[in-house]
Amino acid sequence: MFTDHQIIESKTQNLQLTYTPPLFLFNAHLETIYPSLLRRVELQPYVRERITTPDEDFLDLDWLKQGSSKLVILSHGLEGNTYRSYMKGMARAVFNQGFDVLAWNYRGCSEEMNKAPRFYHSGATDDLATVVNHAHALNQYHEINLVGFSLGGNLTLKYLGEDRSRPASLRKAVGISVPMDLHTSCIKISQPSNWIYSQRFLRSLRKKVLQKSRLLSGIAVQGLEKIKTLQEFDDHFTGPMHGFKNALDYYQQCSSINFVQHITLPSLIVNAANDPFLSKACYPYVLLKDHAFVTFESPSRGGHVGFAQFNKNGLYWSEQRVLDFLRHHTDD
Repeated sequence: MFTDHQIIESKTQNLQLTYTPPLFLFNAHLETIYPSLLRRVELQPYVRERITTPDEDFLDLDWLKQGSSKLVILSHGLEGNTYRSYMKGMARAVFNQGFDVLAWNYRGCSEEMNKAPRFYHSGATDDLATVVNHAHALNQYHEINLVGFSLGGNLTLKYLGEDRSRPASLRKAVGISVPMDLHTSCIKISQPSNWIYSQRFLRSLRKKVLQKSRLLSGIAVQGLEKIKTLQEFDDHFTGPMHGFKNALDYYQQCSSINFVQHITLPSLIVNAANDPFLSKACYPYVLLKDHAFVTFESPSRGGHVGFAQFNKNGLYWSEQRVLDFLRHHTDD
């Protein structure tokens, strides 16, 4: 019998999967915080396109185009947007390798509140499908690839594992720092050691609920100030607002761990072993060790959407890993 550690070592050894953080990033929290707050990425301006959703709402898409027949669609994390450093870093990396880029903002994340009585959430694959189908309908791309960060990684994997139609132009997908089990990850991020992260997310989410309540009637905000954890927020708002019974029902129906078995597209999941946001259930070594399409990798360091490194080409380790994966399967 192999241990989980032996399984992941055997899968990654041939890939030369190594990441060594800079010396001053000596723990998982520094690895997580430094790229988020201090990384600066020079990127040419996006070209914004607003599209209408089937329910008459809107999504704001940010494009980098160079006439390529290959596209990478980027999906951001919780309370992120297309201007976060990890999004811009990946956009620059794949654009410089000849891909067009479509970085999209979830509902309410593009600095303008969306119109419908809903927000985005970890399982809102209807919106990702709208974006993918829109790109496919341009008849420009014979290859469309997906890269999702954190919540966006869960969204990407769930979309690929669902029983739904998808364009034939889809080729590859990558999820980085993916909370594959939403319930246990929500418990993990609410631990005292992660207080600074959970409270930052809650402040932002509360603000959006209040903003939405001023635009639409029927958005109840009673007790909003008493909510102390993300699960409480999901119990009162995310779940009921999006058709789920409560937070637990939402987590069960939307966790990508329940969908990855059905993925039939070459896909890569990279979850650092020291990620402070992810529970043990987000490291499905045994579940995926013999999967025909999904490769799971867990470098020992990296934090949450971290993987900082300093080199002449300006690439973070995660960006180089994505490029290697896309190139490998493109050659195949």
